[in-house]
Amino acid sequence: MSTITWSIFLLTIGFVITSLVVLTAKRLIMIISAIGMGSVLLSIIFFILEAPFAGAFELSVGAGLISVLFIIATSVTDRRVDEVKKQ
Repeated sequence: MSTITWSIFLLTIGFVITSLVVLTAKRLIMIISAIGMGSVLLSIIFFILEAPFAGAFELSVGAGLISVLFIIATSVTDRRVDEVKKQ
């Protein structure tokens, strides 16, 4: 097999592992990190398969925007939970 095939195979294994981490992790920050890492791995696969627009879109939206929005949402909800507990 060629190196491209091995690269895609290993990246797919990494993507499956990050998906399993998302499904089994208990800590929210670990889940968010795994989602971001999975998006990075998927975008690398797109770049290898010569789909640069799909790879760039997945990298910017999947790894960047979604991860940042999840982190902001968890920080806001953590503050709300703390406020409710204090009352």
